[in-house]
Amino acid sequence: MGRWEPGAGGRLREAALALFVERGFEQTMVADIAARAGVTARTFFRHYADKREVLFDGAAELQERALAALAAVPPGTGALDAVAAALDVVAELLGDDREFARRRQAVIMADTELRERELAKFAALSAALADALRQRGTDALEADIAAETGVAVHRVAYERWLAAGDGADADLRDVIHTALARLRALTAA
Repeated sequence: MGRWEPGAGGRLREAALALFVERGFEQTMVADIAARAGVTARTFFRHYADKREVLFDGAAELQERALAALAAVPPGTGALDAVAAALDVVAELLGDDREFARRRQAVIMADTELRERELAKFAALSAALADALRQRGTDALEADIAAETGVAVHRVAYERWLAAGDGADADLRDVIHTALARLRALTAA
């Protein structure tokens, strides 16, 4: 297979995930991933900085699009509602393939370093959302609380969505909206 054949990034991602599930993250080498995908290790490194990035390569785009959604919210919208708009975009990006998401999450949860990396990515998203809220004129404390709460709601909703049966028809966005509604009910009490 030629090194410039289209779809190498996707093949590498699928090969890596399959190998991570079969062998474990630590036992899988870049050369194994490249061989499974039918490319060279050099091609692997054109697409990913290291094997961890196969699992996290979309984080920058996710954050960029979430911030754009937050920026598009009309002025005067409450901080939590603005974060909810950002979470809708996150749901669009992450919620299209539940089975892939389940496999990815299983790999992450099985490895301490990957769990830490995922938490760091969530922390970066929260900080970016809080900063964007402050730039919109939101009080600093309210911005921090709304961003951290939004990320926490996303994490809980994402876990519930992953755990839902295969026949469950709720999409990730619906699960996030339900979780936000429950949060609002809790805080109103």
